[in-house]
Amino acid sequence: MVHITYFVHGTTTDNEQHLSSGWKDVELSELGRQQAFALKDLTKDQTFDAVFCSDLKRAVDSAKLTWEGMYEIIPDARLRECNYETLNGASSDIVEPMQEGECLTKPFPEGESYEDVKARVADFLAFLKKNYDGKHVAIVAHKAPQIALDVLLKGKTWAQALADDWRKTKSWRPGWKYEIT
Repeated sequence: MVHITYFVHGTTTDNEQHLSSGWKDVELSELGRQQAFALKDLTKDQTFDAVFCSDLKRAVDSAKLTWEGMYEIIPDARLRECNYETLNGASSDIVEPMQEGECLTKPFPEGESYEDVKARVADFLAFLKKNYDGKHVAIVAHKAPQIALDVLLKGKTWAQALADDWRKTKSWRPGWKYEIT
């Protein structure tokens, strides 16, 4: 069994402008940096065998601001947000309805679908199972990989996972627990 604690990156400058970054490499905002620093204290009683993060700057910076010097930070492209391609950085009013509609299975224009993200995350989970069995890992990443974990490891449908998403229910917490059995 692999124990996973999943963390989302801090607030970005795009988040504050209601933009969906996708693969656009954006900076953490001042609030996002404060959130990452605060997470260090919120997780001080937890111990991880490894800390993985998306290779996008906002996730790498969040992980480093929280745990640099305590753990090796291991970026992995399989943990990236969904690639909205021509819509990377577009208004969330455009992107979010597509996330919950046609782009669950059909790729964003010149990009990928949530099913594509699920395949990337499934490959990453197989890697964890092979290499980190019996360990506790932290992951710092984005919305789409977290929704994919809910589908892959908690048996939710896409509709259930999206409806239960903390962003909609306003139920953020300092880490979500998952297990690979």
